[in-house]
Amino acid sequence: MFALQVLLLTVYGLCLLLLLGFSLTQWHLTRLARRVYTAPRLPALPAPAEWPRLTVQLPLYNEQFVVERLIDACAALDYPAGRLHVQVLDDSTDESVALAAARVQHHAARGLHITHERRAERTGYKAGALAYGLTRTEGELVAIFDADFLPEPDFLRQAVPHFFGPDSARTGVVQTRWGHLNEDYSLLTELQAFGLNAHFFVEQVGRQAGGHFLNFNGTGGIWRRACIEDAGGWHADTLTEDLDLSYRAQLRGWHFHYLPQVAAPAELPITMDALKSQQFRWTKGAAETARKHLMQVWGSAYSLGTRLHATFHLLNSAVFVAILVMAVLSVPLLFVRTLGAEQLRPVFYLASLFLLTLLPLTVYFRTAWRQAARRRPAPMGFVGQLLLFLAFSMGLSLHNSRAVLLGLLGQRSAFIRTPKLGAGASKAAGAGSWRGRRYRTSRLLGGLTLLEGLLAAYFLFGIGAGIYLQEYGLLPTHLLLATGYGLVFYYSLKHA
Repeated sequence: MFALQVLLLTVYGLCLLLLLGFSLTQWHLTRLARRVYTAPRLPALPAPAEWPRLTVQLPLYNEQFVVERLIDACAALDYPAGRLHVQVLDDSTDESVALAAARVQHHAARGLHITHERRAERTGYKAGALAYGLTRTEGELVAIFDADFLPEPDFLRQAVPHFFGPDSARTGVVQTRWGHLNEDYSLLTELQAFGLNAHFFVEQVGRQAGGHFLNFNGTGGIWRRACIEDAGGWHADTLTEDLDLSYRAQLRGWHFHYLPQVAAPAELPITMDALKSQQFRWTKGAAETARKHLMQVWGSAYSLGTRLHATFHLLNSAVFVAILVMAVLSVPLLFVRTLGAEQLRPVFYLASLFLLTLLPLTVYFRTAWRQAARRRPAPMGFVGQLLLFLAFSMGLSLHNSRAVLLGLLGQRSAFIRTPKLGAGASKAAGAGSWRGRRYRTSRLLGGLTLLEGLLAAYFLFGIGAGIYLQEYGLLPTHLLLATGYGLVFYYSLKHA
């Protein structure tokens, strides 16, 4: 029994240590971000004396519902004539090829320098398309928009001057905040927006203020071409080619600039299978990037604080593994006293301390929620959104843990794009017409989804057992877990 106690204490201690480290890191970024928001706002930078040649790259793969509006939005970007090249990097194999070709032809006839680039093979997925596009253009700056983005006409006018501000010769990237076209569509999209807002309103702002590693978010930003080339170009050996290149560039001495005041509106996934494919790509790709660059980060000359932040940045998806392990072990711990194992009581109390690690995260999410609410009314109260978001995140821990472990083990996976349905289109374009759209798929309800349903039942049993045994320390945790896994299982069934 003593050996079991040591094992449980060790496992729980390591999991709690990881969760606490992540939580305190986010709290520190929150403090840095709050200083930015309370400081006087700097005046807008003047336009450069000569606008640089700029290429807008649009990587596409079978995006029939959004390809036309994306091309039209980028064709409307306000930029000096003769300095802009819109590059449609189209790897599609469906009817979106013809749709893209027609819009390219339309805008080319109106005088826009726009090209429709087709590769013989989809080698390297998105990273390969971006690399191929660079060989077909002369742009000094490269803006990238995924298929679900709708940049405002003045996007380039707002972002490009930041490559020419004071001490900006080594500025390699200007990244903007993501907006949400369809946040109010469902509870699923509201919770996604809640989590993404924390990243864009607090995490990125805090990292910039502290001089820590930032990341290009894959879209809604602009690269200096020289930075891409100096860092070794786009690599396809991780699922997060954006995070990979971001770290390589910053390890080479390039600086990133983040603009929270400039938003690039985008569509949130509205189905569980789309969200899961996105989450798998993000969590596995982050683990792959950690495997690739973490030792190099620790061997660099950056400060200890920056290296610690980079560690939790690259390993933040490992939090899902810790949550899953603690969750699965939490139900048996309810029976410690019943089984007469009083020496295991410290493990039980340690397990109930899990909720205390959420206190710094509450401050983190509260700060982001307030910043987002200033720009648009909040769909629901903060406490309700926070609890549902935490529960939902816990409910994804099984799915995301699998992705993290595959990434850390170096298992290769195909790049699965997130389907976009054209949500959030303007009334003039026929708002609401997207609601009946679906991509053809042969995907069936998988074993992982069934396991999520069983875990929802498992934690419901934990709630009942805790009440029956009068062990209430883990009751809030089990309520969150049962709710989260129940939501994930429900949406998986609904959207299957």
